[in-house]
Amino acid sequence: MIGKLKGTIDEIGDDYVLVDVHGVCYIAHCSSRTLGRIGSAGEAVVLFIETYVREDQLKLFGFMSALEREWFNLLQSVQGVGARVALAVLSTLTPSELANAIALQDKAAISRAPGVGPKVALRLVTELKNKAPAFAGEATANIGLKQELGEGVASAPVADAVSALTNLGYSRDQAANAVAAALKNGGEGADSAKLIRLGLKELSR
Repeated sequence: MIGKLKGTIDEIGDDYVLVDVHGVCYIAHCSSRTLGRIGSAGEAVVLFIETYVREDQLKLFGFMSALEREWFNLLQSVQGVGARVALAVLSTLTPSELANAIALQDKAAISRAPGVGPKVALRLVTELKNKAPAFAGEATANIGLKQELGEGVASAPVADAVSALTNLGYSRDQAANAVAAALKNGGEGADSAKLIRLGLKELSR
């Protein structure tokens, strides 16, 4: 079982990188996001590896972080999602963006990934909503509020503040992050006007 590769980039293909480890070259299949970040031929690289062993093949999948590798496996726990679709999702969204999309039940964001239709996107946000906090990375601090928004159970001042900020042209994720920060500064009892004011202050930074 291979868990990590440290070596030199020998070649980069459309969906893989060839890593030279002391003269032995390994093919690691990667998301387009990873391939765009690892560098170029001749440069040193470190990849976290998920090893797939089947009766007729042995395949390596490479990731820039352990968190990305965990998401790769978590995505495949959903029916209809295999390695190809999981890589497509990770090519489209960062782990934090994916956690946000699941918390907000944002099917449209996940549907942007090639090969992910509305039904698969719905299964992903539905089946992973209770697992996302453990894999949220930077999004963990705001994940509870975002889940409340996604499920329609957030308090009226919070929901109104997020709605007002999105009407001003901010994305739902930006608005939710700003209101989460506003709650920390303004307190749980803050009304929507105060949350909007504090949220705009956060967004202007």
